[in-house]
Amino acid sequence: MSDDSSAQARSGAGPVAFGRRLAASVGFREMFREGMTLVEETASYLDGQGRRESQRLSRQAALTYATESMRLTTRLMQLASWLLLQRAVNEGDLSAEQANHERSKVKLGGLSTAMEGLTWGELPAQLRLLIERSVRLQERVLRLDGALTREPGTEVVENAVQRAQNRIAGAFQR
Repeated sequence: MSDDSSAQARSGAGPVAFGRRLAASVGFREMFREGMTLVEETASYLDGQGRRESQRLSRQAALTYATESMRLTTRLMQLASWLLLQRAVNEGDLSAEQANHERSKVKLGGLSTAMEGLTWGELPAQLRLLIERSVRLQERVLRLDGALTREPGTEVVENAVQRAQNRIAGAFQR
């Protein structure tokens, strides 16, 4: 570390690791509780009311129910794994490096759900709600995971003001 960068680190003037701060915040603890609650609600629903509701569906809707319930449980298992890893880091049970190694085994994206179409509307309302909640949680976890894996200060923020400033600076350079 150079003298300038070590001075920055001591003074706190360097880039802030936003993702790390967010992951250790009250907001993360709330996200963790929400995720674990969603796992419990889903398991309870699929073992009870959902099983009964699925028996009343048409053949095509029953196939969609089976597919979507498997996608839902897989998505929730991956999200719960990620949330548990992050909580272990927050509590000092794992280092960030250990968590990064384990995180590579967790597949957060790629498992989509078609929340429209012919049979989507035939699915029980409670299943659709659980799927929608899990997708929203997945989006939030993906954003936080992205913030954790980026180096501080590397976030690219493109906005209208910045574009205008860049155009003006480019005009003066000519």
